[in-house]
Amino acid sequence: MSTERVVRIREFALRHRVAVGVVWLLVLLLGGAVAVLGLGRLDQSFTASGGSGHRANQAIQERYGNGAAVAPLVAVATWPAATDVRAPGAAGRFAAEVGRAAGPGARTVSYAGTGDEGFLGGDGRTVYALVYPGAGEPDLAGLAVVEEAAGTLRAGLRSALPEARVEVTGVLPLQHDSAVAGPGAVALVVKAACALGLLVLLALAFRSPLGVLAPLLLAGVTSVGALVLVEAVAGFTEISFIVVYLVPVTALVLSVHRWAQPPESAARSAVAAGAAGAAACAVLALFPAAFLRSVGLAGLAVWTVGTAAALTLAPVLRSVATRTTPVARVTRTARTARTARTAGTKPVRAGRRPRPIAAAVGLTLLVLLAGAATQLRVGNPEAHALVSSGPARDGLDRLAAAGVPSGVLNPLEVLVPEGADAEAVAARAARVPGVLLAAAPRADAWRRDGSAVVVVVPEEEPMTAAGAATVTALRSALSQGPTPVGGSGVVDRDLVDGVYGLLPFAIPAAALAAFLALAVLTTAGAAVRAVFHALLASVASTGALTALWQWGPPGAGAVTGWVPLVVGAFAFCVSLDRSVASAVGGRPWAGHVAAGAGALAVLAVGIGPQVELALLVSGFAMAAVFDALAGHPRTRPVPPVRPVQRNSFQLV
Repeated sequence: MSTERVVRIREFALRHRVAVGVVWLLVLLLGGAVAVLGLGRLDQSFTASGGSGHRANQAIQERYGNGAAVAPLVAVATWPAATDVRAPGAAGRFAAEVGRAAGPGARTVSYAGTGDEGFLGGDGRTVYALVYPGAGEPDLAGLAVVEEAAGTLRAGLRSALPEARVEVTGVLPLQHDSAVAGPGAVALVVKAACALGLLVLLALAFRSPLGVLAPLLLAGVTSVGALVLVEAVAGFTEISFIVVYLVPVTALVLSVHRWAQPPESAARSAVAAGAAGAAACAVLALFPAAFLRSVGLAGLAVWTVGTAAALTLAPVLRSVATRTTPVARVTRTARTARTARTAGTKPVRAGRRPRPIAAAVGLTLLVLLAGAATQLRVGNPEAHALVSSGPARDGLDRLAAAGVPSGVLNPLEVLVPEGADAEAVAARAARVPGVLLAAAPRADAWRRDGSAVVVVVPEEEPMTAAGAATVTALRSALSQGPTPVGGSGVVDRDLVDGVYGLLPFAIPAAALAAFLALAVLTTAGAAVRAVFHALLASVASTGALTALWQWGPPGAGAVTGWVPLVVGAFAFCVSLDRSVASAVGGRPWAGHVAAGAGALAVLAVGIGPQVELALLVSGFAMAAVFDALAGHPRTRPVPPVRPVQRNSFQLV
């Protein structure tokens, strides 16, 4: 698209400003309703990877209706000191009450049904059982069912076993307790301060009520339009729910950044960055992994709708803002522009004195964080980091006090086909280093249509190095037969193998596509700089997550697998837009305003005790800030843009 064509589109929008405004208003209102209704089209499992474990979990879910990728509940009972937990009376009673409280269709396993002392605590008084509720799939509705079952199980066991101290824990109850805890008074104050700070920042930057509302309106129509497009595609292919987090934050930062640019450079950079970003995301969407496809399609939709809004709605809003600007301010602006023309300079594009020390420090920080990204450990945060208090945490502490390792929260399940010996499979699995126990329950709930499920409990959680080694060793030990390994413990490993294993191919391909698009519309040098900065920002944001959450005070031990993908895509998009805008003479402070707006917005929404949301919010905020720090002020004025021929594709 030539520069002249961009001008014609803007002039068309201004001539038909009422119609353009009505169309975008309909997109916002009707599209918003459609987007809300279409959320059910998105895959809500957060576990799709296409790996062997994912396929095993699908087979288990289809045949048994529960378990698989959904981590079980763990019922813990500590008996009085004089009780022999191995005796049939105590062990059998505990197992019977667990089965009764778990309800119909549930699969339960404990010491009474297996005789395996791995179900007993080292204190001689504690016993636990794994409980797979009768319903619950790895989506938001299914997880809510499991969380509700935890409360029912806890109440039933406490009523039936008054002499024992009973707790119910598990990955989902721990996450649930974190979510329902809600932000405290201090967090609420901080959230309110961030929301107020966002409005103040926009007011200081744009100096008018419309200047505050316009970028928010642009972000709104971009978000809604992009979500509608993504949900439409979700009718034909699997799209993950993670797009709901990526789309609005990216749209907000891009909208604020473009609104802060001069009208001419905003339009040119919107076209160039939009083409490059869309090309990169389209390539990413071609890879055979649901998460990568989802991120790619979401980014493609944001770039497409955002560019359309920048070329049509933004000029209309600017025309309204110009008419409502006080006369004195217009006069001062015009006088400044005349003075600048007389002096032969361009104040908007005027450079600043270089700051080599600050630039070197910023670049060094980004490079160090990029190195930290190579140490990323993908997986759900370790159990102790999910919540600090609550009923589920009491159960986790009870297990730890009895010497039971936390690996019991994420057991593995081996699907044994018809004709194979489940007991032999369990015996082979029990010999794998790092396995606490392996059992082949004989209850009907564990045997169906000739098949059987063997439960394997690792000592360490799968996101740890030892836990990952156990999963790998178990798969190797069972690789000779048709016994796929599933369960909640393989989800993280499958994500690494099935999604992150494609990144060495996906990232260069997406970067090449962005470079080629930018090289056509700008120059090869500007394209190289923009793509390099975008890649560096993306990798550095992942390194920041590693440094903060794996090595920092939270001590999560791992980063939830889909979070770095979303944060990295966000960082790539916003950095690409900033770099292209800088190349066409955009305002140097625009990137800082956009970064601040993005950081304040996500903090205002996401501050709270829920660990996974905190991971995502901190990643967005750090990515926005790092991108602002990566922007270098110009060292000299930019010469006027050369006239472009009518059929030329070059924008700058």
